[in-house]
Amino acid sequence: MPAKSAAQQKAAGAALSAKRGETPKSRLKGASKSMLESMTETQLEDFAHTRRKGKPEHVPAR
Repeated sequence: MPAKSAAQQKAAGAALSAKRGETPKSRLKGASKSMLESMTETQLEDFAHTRRKGKPEHVPAR
């Protein structure tokens, strides 16, 4: 499932980096921290590899 906003894509990229051990987990906050705990590496890859072109920065909450 692709990311719906640029912010979601960036958060997934940060969480993916931490899951792979490239970034310390202590540097994560907010959405990226919860994504790290609740999503698999494959799911994070799907979100992080979404193209940002044409995506809004933020999507209103439901």
